[in-house]
Amino acid sequence: MTCIKKIKTALISVYNKENLAPLIKKLNQLNIKIYSTGGTQKFIEDLEIDVTSVESLTTYPPILGGRVKTLHPKIFGGILSRRSNENDNNEIKNYDIPEIDLVIVDLYPFKETIASGAKEEEIIEKIDIGGISLIRAAAKNYTDVFTISSRNQYKLLLDILNKNNGETSIEERKIFARQAFNISSDYDTTIFKYFNNENLNVFKESITSSTTLRYGENPHQKGVFFGEFDKLFDKLNGKEISYNNLLDIDAAVKLINEFKETSFVIMKHNNACGVASRTKLIDAWKEALSGDPVSAFGGILITNSKLDKETATEINKLFFEVIIAPDYENEAFEILRQNKKRIILIQKEFSSQKKQFKSILNGVIAQDTDTKIEEEKDLRLISNSKPTKDNIIDLIFANKIVKHSKSNSIVLAKDKKLLASGVGQTSRVDALKQAINKANSFGNNLEGGVMASDAFFPFGDSVEIAYNAGITSVIQPGGSIRDKESIDFCNNNNMSMVFTGIRHFKH
Repeated sequence: MTCIKKIKTALISVYNKENLAPLIKKLNQLNIKIYSTGGTQKFIEDLEIDVTSVESLTTYPPILGGRVKTLHPKIFGGILSRRSNENDNNEIKNYDIPEIDLVIVDLYPFKETIASGAKEEEIIEKIDIGGISLIRAAAKNYTDVFTISSRNQYKLLLDILNKNNGETSIEERKIFARQAFNISSDYDTTIFKYFNNENLNVFKESITSSTTLRYGENPHQKGVFFGEFDKLFDKLNGKEISYNNLLDIDAAVKLINEFKETSFVIMKHNNACGVASRTKLIDAWKEALSGDPVSAFGGILITNSKLDKETATEINKLFFEVIIAPDYENEAFEILRQNKKRIILIQKEFSSQKKQFKSILNGVIAQDTDTKIEEEKDLRLISNSKPTKDNIIDLIFANKIVKHSKSNSIVLAKDKKLLASGVGQTSRVDALKQAINKANSFGNNLEGGVMASDAFFPFGDSVEIAYNAGITSVIQPGGSIRDKESIDFCNNNNMSMVFTGIRHFKH
């Protein structure tokens, strides 16, 4: 099948005009009528070659800042008309549509614009609409139309024109049509990846620099931190920060950022073992430590208030790895730096990352950071009994902690103090029992306390166990098909319960 076609008309609309001039001159030599737009039209005119503007054909000027130039029936009718189809021929004759035998396009450089670090507005404007439509239309009608879809093909077309004196075979047209759809597909894929790769872009930004760590989670594992720690913290003292230190620092910062009142947090293995909010920092420290003084040994300490001498003196009695504060009194710093290995950090003001990443299988998963934390207006009373004002304060306090605890998680709290938590359990009942046992072992009275759960209770047993331990108010997401069991128990035992509608799993 040869089906030779003589090129009589060409539409040229290209971004990159390098090596275009010899091709234009050849088209002119072959007496091929040329239609063109904007910058390409001026380029051809500068070569002193006749060219017809697209707007003279469509009777419309470029509009919307150049977004619409070729998108018109007189253009696409001329490209898509089937020369052997009588109805098509009659219609283009009736509407005075010229047949277009050759389409030459070079698309806006979308990929290059992204790589240049351009702003989003500029990137969006480099999404080619008219050009990609011209390519697809011409390639679809390859039986009659020859398609050039990239500047890399200018020379190839010139060779064909020189060899065949302006004629093309259907085999040639089909080969270039196939290449056109390949270019079109790749172009669309690049655009899709841009819109879908917000996660990837954030990830790339986070790995612009790296620091080799002493080792990973264990001494036999190599570790590297991809990021710029110095942008987030000033390190005033201490040994090299380890892989595990970084994990605990990250967890500590995320939790303390939930609190506005003067607060102290003690982290151990990514979970809070001590949290308290008080007017005075020394009181916040003492209450946080009393929650679990055993687990606090070797932990990560963090506060949202300037560390004073009185508090530093008490803290210095405990062995710990890292302490973080927004600032330190000079005397407090001198006390803490007596241990040369102790890591002392000043936390700078910074915005938390909007995306989180985790390496799994042979790839990486990403998600939006869980920035939601419930306020009093978000609580939906689900029981007959209402929580007291103090209960509500404690419920919100406990809910902040459970959000940052490993699932399955239960937090018990009272008077803005963490009494105990059960974390990382395969059963919510086990998490609750763990919390109750821990609270009792350290003499933390649960009477009148509150319970927070990171997810709904699948049965009513947890609420009953908590009640028997002294808990009087509960906060949970709700949403179990057996919520009624928990609600009924609260109503029958004068307990209050609120639903948040928000689950806070942390795996």
